[in-house]
Amino acid sequence: MSASTTASAPVKKPRRSLSTGARRGIWIGVVVLVILGLVLGTRVVPADDPLAQGTQKFDPATYGAEEFPTVQSEIVDRAVEADVLAAAVAADPAAAAEEYAVQSSGGPVYSTTFTGVVGEGQSGIYEVAVEGLPADLLIRVQTGPAINGTELRDATGEIEFGQFVNQIDFQNAAAALNEELKTQVLADIDPAALTGKTIEVTGAFTLINPSSWLVTPVELSVQ
Repeated sequence: MSASTTASAPVKKPRRSLSTGARRGIWIGVVVLVILGLVLGTRVVPADDPLAQGTQKFDPATYGAEEFPTVQSEIVDRAVEADVLAAAVAADPAAAAEEYAVQSSGGPVYSTTFTGVVGEGQSGIYEVAVEGLPADLLIRVQTGPAINGTELRDATGEIEFGQFVNQIDFQNAAAALNEELKTQVLADIDPAALTGKTIEVTGAFTLINPSSWLVTPVELSVQ
């Protein structure tokens, strides 16, 4: 009779529990890591940083006063003599827009300059007869009290929707520049006394009708 061999099952060693001191050390380590992460992920913002002040409400008056001189200067620099511009638009509107205009949602915006004699006006908008232009080209200048349009905002290509919080502020920026125009350029102009006078104008217009330009001036002088 042979002896049977019985396999012995492995004996499990009892799991050692962590001591109170060890557990406390682990928790302290976790807390230190969390605090370190918060410190490294925190940006110190200076008091004068816009982030520290929150989102500031758009102030049209301040915007207009600060930005109008820059817009005025850039329109003057971009301005093309009216006869040169009229000939370019008549010859090839697309090429003229490519060379001289800034594209906007309302159409190409041109900057121009001319001297002419003021004709009849209505609601502050006056016709101006400019020598050297086609007889069928009507040029008008708006002098207030209401200044409409977004030409001053759009004429430079430097003021974009993405610079503003929403469409309302973007539209208010255009109105603010128009208001500042009235203060800085048109305040000393008497529209009622313009008819028959020779004026020199530099300004911007959106080309909607090639036969009719409505110019918003950034410089206007009576000769």
